[in-house]
Amino acid sequence: MTSARTRVRMIERLREQGIRDEAVLAVMGDIPRHLFVEEALASRAYEDTALPLGFSQTISQPFIVARMIELLRSGRSGLGKTLEVGAGCGYQAAVLGRLTSEVYAVERIAPLLEKAKANLRTLKLFNVRLKHADGQLGLPEAAPFDTIILAASAPAMPQALLQQLAPGGRMVLPIGSIEQTLHLVERTPQGFIETKLDAVRFVPLLPGTE
Repeated sequence: MTSARTRVRMIERLREQGIRDEAVLAVMGDIPRHLFVEEALASRAYEDTALPLGFSQTISQPFIVARMIELLRSGRSGLGKTLEVGAGCGYQAAVLGRLTSEVYAVERIAPLLEKAKANLRTLKLFNVRLKHADGQLGLPEAAPFDTIILAASAPAMPQALLQQLAPGGRMVLPIGSIEQTLHLVERTPQGFIETKLDAVRFVPLLPGTE
């Protein structure tokens, strides 16, 4: 269930669901997602479903990871300097780390951050910098970012993250509590352009660290 054939099936399914970015598909086909989940769940790693990580957190379903990164890359030369809010086990950070040279990922739950660090070391992804921090505040010391991606749903548009978005930059994030929607934000010379997209389901973006 963790074989190359299983990964190929996952990529075929993503294509059927409408993912067209071949670079995203190639990276997701190459990264061993089963290494990022609990051993008992490894056989389900390539299903199109979110899986529990403990601490009331989940690893996002492959389609959502592919969809969000495809949105960020569409029509651009690359992701540039990227901030991920909600690193979790490090899977999405690993995908990002294979698609751009500079990734910063913040995680508020210390034991999860340690898992992410170990997973990224295993894959020798040393261009991903991980930090234990409150994701709502972003990472001002490393701003501005060309790309920001959130793996948890904000109750409203996070103003701190908007201010850390570079001119010409893009942010993709879920917004809402009971009903959540994916939003794409682009920073233009005229201001921020916000596009409301798909209905989604994420864990909530919580304040503070633990």
